[in-house]
Amino acid sequence: MSKRIAVLSGGLSPEREVSKVSGAQAARALRARGHDVVEIDPAEPFWPEKLKEAAPDLAFNALHGEWGEDGRIQGVLEYMRLPYTHSGVLASALAMDKQRAKAVLRAAGLNCPDGLIADRFEAARDHLMRPPYVAKPNAQGSSVGVVIVPEGANAPPAVLASDDWPYGDEVLIERFIPGRELTVAVLGDRALTVTEIVPKTAFYDYEAKYADGGSAHQLPADIPAAVTDEAMAAALTAHQTLGCRGLTRSDFRYDPATNALWLLEINTQPGMTPTSLAPEQAAYCGISFEDLVEWMAEDASCPR
Repeated sequence: MSKRIAVLSGGLSPEREVSKVSGAQAARALRARGHDVVEIDPAEPFWPEKLKEAAPDLAFNALHGEWGEDGRIQGVLEYMRLPYTHSGVLASALAMDKQRAKAVLRAAGLNCPDGLIADRFEAARDHLMRPPYVAKPNAQGSSVGVVIVPEGANAPPAVLASDDWPYGDEVLIERFIPGRELTVAVLGDRALTVTEIVPKTAFYDYEAKYADGGSAHQLPADIPAAVTDEAMAAALTAHQTLGCRGLTRSDFRYDPATNALWLLEINTQPGMTPTSLAPEQAAYCGISFEDLVEWMAEDASCPR
């Protein structure tokens, strides 16, 4: 049945450009399925009025980062009583706060690296954790602002105290986990498969995620069957424990030296770009991109 769907993309976060690509891809697929699609950018003035005037049946949330996946846009949509895709207010806000999410996930029995929250200026003055460690914004996605401090580093990263730092004053200092980068998408109540990501940059940063050829994806990952099972079970547990809905993607590090699997974070708004991992896993499982966005639209609801 054809519906009128508002695709929300762009937004105010540092991930604006990626969100615009995700939104364009989703809009194209929804139109191909016969839906009446209007595209709205919440960075534009008076966007809620534009959304009301469009009178959609539902909102397809293709936003990333702040205001898109941290519970705030979800709260606006709940207030408007408009069905929407992906996770609701609480799950979105909790998953976006990496340190608090890890506390909840540890309580559910999942293995997460140790970390602490600090003011960025304090973290730039002295090592708050013995290197190697990772310093990153506590509430950003797409690996923006991530800095790896190697073993033997004489000083913490000076960039944390820079006047050009746009990611807020709260940073997460987290133990660096060596090993292989794995990810698992969850669609509804189903973990899809495990992908190993081999970045062509120093690590799986923003460029590796979204630049054409920035990383290689091995699908399915060439890892022991027991690790595959563990990663898929952990991703589903994380999705359910935080109360997520729709499509999520959980990122892991697997250390073959210790045979340990570590859950780094869960993403409630996975990218929908041509290089994105969740649509790639769906395709591997026989779910086309059009089928994927159609399922997500059918899954939209309010409240979530």
